Amino acid sequence: IRYAGKGELFEGLSIWQEEKYRELQGSYPVISLSFANVKEEDYERTRYKICQLLENLYIKHSYLWDSDVMTQKDKDFFNRVSADMNDGDATMAIHQLSDYLTRYHGKKTIVLLDEYDTPMQEAYVRGYWEELVTFTRSMFNSAFKTNPYLERGLMTGITRISKESIFSDLNNLKVVTTTSDEYATCFGFTEEEVFSALDECGLSEQKDGVKIWYDGFVFGTYSDIYNPWSVLNFLDTNGQYNTYWANTSGNRLVGKLLREGNQGIKLSFEALLKGETIISPIDEQIVYNRLGDNEAAVWSLLLASGYLKVLHKEKLIRPGMRPKYTLSITNGEVLDMFLNMVHDWFMESEVHYNNFIQALLKNDIEAMNEYMNKLTENVFSYFDTA
Repeated sequence: IRYAGKGELFEGLSIWQEEKYRELQGSYPVISLSFANVKEEDYERTRYKICQLLENLYIKHSYLWDSDVMTQKDKDFFNRVSADMNDGDATMAIHQLSDYLTRYHGKKTIVLLDEYDTPMQEAYVRGYWEELVTFTRSMFNSAFKTNPYLERGLMTGITRISKESIFSDLNNLKVVTTTSDEYATCFGFTEEEVFSALDECGLSEQKDGVKIWYDGFVFGTYSDIYNPWSVLNFLDTNGQYNTYWANTSGNRLVGKLLREGNQGIKLSFEALLKGETIISPIDEQIVYNRLGDNEAAVWSLLLASGYLKVLHKEKLIRPGMRPKYTLSITNGEVLDMFLNMVHDWFMESEVHYNNFIQALLKNDIEAMNEYMNKLTENVFSYFDTA
């Protein structure tokens, strides 16, 4: 609603040709926040950072405090919202702010939450999953289900984790995933758009290379969707190929699953690196506590994250069967990221390996034994027993 009367921002864009959207522009109060930077080492720091984001929201809407719509109790709650607030106030903060905005502006509130699952991934990797689930479940329930002041809510993230119960109370969600046709062409650039941009920037001869590096995303039945961030950076650098998107994403969870996975996961990953395909069922409702021993869950996460693409989906023959998907690495950018990831895993051992060769040529058994000790400490894992 802060942008009411500023429709010129959209003039000349396709959206401005839609009369019904022009009427909506700038007419709703909006709560917008992102958990993209909530990547802390423990639960206490994670909770503190989320509360900081909520406190910043209230600071942006501090004009509400002096308005006639606020009672004394409302002002008391408003003042309690801080990075150090208790769980009760923290989990109700979005709900209450929706109430205040609705009263002040006379229209229900839109709530936008970006990258809701980034803290969940960090919690799984670092071992404070259960604590964070309890906190976020209560916050999401009050913000998105038991919130009569909500006009519409939009949550975006890589993983759908409803079976982990943070969404157990949210039975009114409409879910759009990588296998959905709805909004499929909105998640990236189509080939027509990319080639047109290359022509405009004088890079027409790079079409084949750009297709190898940044094409490959598949949403529903739509293929040849290009990574928008990578394409924009490619154009901005006048045609320099690089892993623009892969370097911006958090790959810690992916690396953990591939390094600690069983023998089947490692062999399948090796096949993917060779340019081959794998066949696996897909479960779009990620169950984090089953990721370690569930190959299908690992490939499902990689598919949802954009690291794999669907080449073919098996048709269902009889009830009770889960269709199997033929999967491959998405494109050259992702392959380059994976190759660098694997190289980094073994980089630490290369120096010791050269020392081992020298000791071998000198028949220095003591030095060879020292190398083997360092190798087992840094490379071998009890996860490799399979």
